[in-house]
Amino acid sequence: MSYKYLFGPVNSRRLGISLGVDMVPFKTCSLNCVYCECGDTTVLSCDRKEYVSFDALKSELTDYLAKNPKLDYVTFAGSGEPTLNSCLGRIVNFVKTSYPQYKTALLTNGTLFYDPQVRRDCLHVDLICPSLDAVSDEAFAAVNRPDRALDNKKVIDGLIQFAHEYKGVMWVEVFIVPDINDTESELKLFKEMLTKIQPQRVQLNSLDRPGACDWVTPVLPQKLSYIAQYLSPLPVEIISRSGSRPKSEITGADLEETVLSLIRRRPSTLEELSVIAGKTINEIHAALDNVTANGTAETYSVNDKLFYRVRKISAES
Repeated sequence: MSYKYLFGPVNSRRLGISLGVDMVPFKTCSLNCVYCECGDTTVLSCDRKEYVSFDALKSELTDYLAKNPKLDYVTFAGSGEPTLNSCLGRIVNFVKTSYPQYKTALLTNGTLFYDPQVRRDCLHVDLICPSLDAVSDEAFAAVNRPDRALDNKKVIDGLIQFAHEYKGVMWVEVFIVPDINDTESELKLFKEMLTKIQPQRVQLNSLDRPGACDWVTPVLPQKLSYIAQYLSPLPVEIISRSGSRPKSEITGADLEETVLSLIRRRPSTLEELSVIAGKTINEIHAALDNVTANGTAETYSVNDKLFYRVRKISAES
């Protein structure tokens, strides 16, 4: 079976072996973050609906999980905001009841927790990783470029309320954009809000590959260390792209399909794909050679780095 909504498994430093579940169409999101590695949001909305049907998601998950794969998490994530899908709660409950041996995770921008139904949908997820990139209205507008229906205070209050209701594990990710959300005043606000949320981890992240806006730059390591110290005694860690990850047993055509599922959602370099797919450089290179030779994928360069992406088919083709 070819999967349209499942991707990976990804070998995640944070989550181990993670099967991704794409809940919404490409770049359907409530935010248009300047740092997003998937590019600009094409459908900017807070409207919840069944973007991908419950039956379609259930069918693919049933087929894949019936093989009893080795997984650490079934992760609701992808190239858009998963909580926009109104069947999120149903599909979470399906996985939890039908495949209780697997833990579930949710990667979310955290903007919709003001909605009581969204909070109910997420209560039984084992691990939730919401983003909090800004506390002030000015930083929220500059970094996240939200849908006009979003109110910053309502977003933060919703996240705090959910954190108090939720009994699972929460890791809050803060993406630092230099000169916008790393000022002393912003850091003070971050510390106040994160203290109210009380997550098990605060994870600092910064630009590692091209974002939606080319003016966004990486953060110096010493600046990230300073921020981590500033936020103490909160449990802060700096997200590293390196480090050991589990190895994958996927080979041949399955590896090519896995590689395509990854670059369909996020362009990546050879080295990045080797790490997240858990395969050697040579194995990934061979898979990429095949998918570029048959015209499925293509390459492009940014700052002297070669990226792979799924080839766009013109309307005339």
